[in-house]
Amino acid sequence: MDHLSQVELPVVKPTAPPIDAPGPLNGIRVVELAHEFTAFAGRLLADGGADVILVEPPEGAAQRNHGPFAEDQPGPERSLSWWAENRSKRSVVADLATAEGRELVASLIASADVVLESKEAGWLADLGLDHDQTSATNPDLIHVAITPFGRDGVGGTHNHTDLTILARGGPMWSNGYDDHELAPMRGRGNQAIRTACHFAVMSTLTALLARSRHGGQFVDVSMVAANNVTTEFASYGWLSAQETVQRQTGRHATPRPSEPTQVLCGDGRYLNTGVPPRTGKEFTALLQWLKDLGLDEEFELTALLEMGTEYETISLAMLAEDPLAGEVFGAGRDALAYIAANVSAHEVFVGLQQRGIAAGVIWSPDEMMTDPHFQERGFPVEVYHEELGRSVLYPGAPIRFTGSPMRAPVAAPRLGQHTDQIRDELASR
Repeated sequence: MDHLSQVELPVVKPTAPPIDAPGPLNGIRVVELAHEFTAFAGRLLADGGADVILVEPPEGAAQRNHGPFAEDQPGPERSLSWWAENRSKRSVVADLATAEGRELVASLIASADVVLESKEAGWLADLGLDHDQTSATNPDLIHVAITPFGRDGVGGTHNHTDLTILARGGPMWSNGYDDHELAPMRGRGNQAIRTACHFAVMSTLTALLARSRHGGQFVDVSMVAANNVTTEFASYGWLSAQETVQRQTGRHATPRPSEPTQVLCGDGRYLNTGVPPRTGKEFTALLQWLKDLGLDEEFELTALLEMGTEYETISLAMLAEDPLAGEVFGAGRDALAYIAANVSAHEVFVGLQQRGIAAGVIWSPDEMMTDPHFQERGFPVEVYHEELGRSVLYPGAPIRFTGSPMRAPVAAPRLGQHTDQIRDELASR
């Protein structure tokens, strides 16, 4: 199976990549006390044009030592995790164990619109830097804390990871395979942390909008709670009907098993078919596609597809009540798998999209960057890294603003890269 970059795909004229624009959050200053739990939230705000000042200890943020590393060479400026979650920020070094460091951070907070942190309850208060103290001099300040259980929860911030938060919050219960002899699986990509960061960003923007009426406020994000409200049917199914969902391969966890949706395509890739045809119009389109491919006579259930063209809609309720409707519905699912087995994943994806039937090719993350749709949107962007002396391909902004375009990303800062610059800015205020 070739990498997608070697597979012939439709060619389109790419649109312009993100420009050197100020961004929709231009003018908003964020002071982020470096921590892996806050990094992605700070990055999203920085992508939007906010001036995100990252406060690091003299030894640098711990995330700088998270692998993997560029070209497999460990180093604080080569962590891919650091690059991914701290781009477009500025770095200032401040030793909070010293009066000078605390004074620098206090001055930064006094100049800020938002503080972003993940610290133990009482830790900032002991330094004179918690919201109750800093809001006295900056009443419009939005202070956002992202911690595993919330500031008033038990457990603190230590000894918790993305893995444990994902497990305790509930999403892991729904992740895994049809074979329940296998343990639940963790979704990769720091999903627990990033889910909490998304809630933090939404809350930050909401608080900024409300600031003209209410002034500044403290925003307390519980990472476990943020993950629990993303469990789809699991939490609410139990609360409303005392039903426990069951893990299923590549599809929603539900109280009762559903039919598999992943099919193997002719080029060796997999495709998620989603919901099979349910309307007469969809059955008609699928049947015609089989004929166009010359597969209708080979497919054993063509007669059932022809029956499907006579239905207005096959509802899910009908599947249990009408055996024939269930057979027709199943034939539609089998037809999708049969077509997929005879063509490439991208071809069947495009064909189903054209016929109004939901489907998705299972690309690897790097293959997705070569997909013509995302190239046309200008999603892949080149970011220059001085330490490498070359540019690196990055995922760009997933959002477009016509009136205030997202700015092009800049490489994550080197340790203390902007300390002198930021000190000069504070001195001139």
